[in-house]
Amino acid sequence: VSVRNYIIEAVTANMCGYKASESCLNRVRQFYSNRPFVVPAYRIESWVFPSAASSAGIKTTQNIPLSHVTDMCLLFPTDARHVTCYENPCYFDMQINTMNRNFPDFPMNTLNEQFFTMQLQANNLDNIFEACDEYEDSLATPRANKTRRYNPVSDYTSFFITIQCERNSNGALTFDGLDTQNQNTSI
Repeated sequence: VSVRNYIIEAVTANMCGYKASESCLNRVRQFYSNRPFVVPAYRIESWVFPSAASSAGIKTTQNIPLSHVTDMCLLFPTDARHVTCYENPCYFDMQINTMNRNFPDFPMNTLNEQFFTMQLQANNLDNIFEACDEYEDSLATPRANKTRRYNPVSDYTSFFITIQCERNSNGALTFDGLDTQNQNTSI
C-alpha cells in the first residue's frame, strides 16, 4: 500500500502511563501547528541467502540494497517448504557484517542469557509487554547436546532473531537506519 500527499486532519493518541499534562499537549499542538507531521512507515522485505543454514552453521553472502534499515530479522526454516515455523539453530559466534560494521558488536551465542535479553529488548518485550511462554521457550531451550537430541516439551517454532542496526554515538544508542542509497551492499 502506498499513500502519497495524505493530509492528516486530526490525531488522537492514548498515552497510557505517560501522564501528559494539558500544558504539554498544548505545546505539542503548537509545535505541529505550523510544521508537517511526518509519520514514518515500515517496509518489510524478504531476502533469501543463497545457501541454507545447517547444523554446522552458515557462512554466506547476499548483495542487497538497504534503505533506512533499523532492524534485521533472521529466520531459520528447518525445511525449504516451511514459511511459518522456525527453530533456534543453536549457533555460537553468530554475527552479521554489512557496510564494514558487525551487528551486534560482539559474536552472539543463540542460547545464552545476553542473547535472550537482547531479543526481548529488540522486540519490545522487556517492559510493558510480555513474551508468551512459547516464544521464551524458542529462545532459551537447547535442542540437543553433543551426543543426543532432546525431545521438545513445548512448541519451539516461534523463533526468529531481531538484530537492531544501532550505532553508539557518544555513549547514546542511535537508530538512524542503514542506507546504501539503493546501491547493493554485501551482507
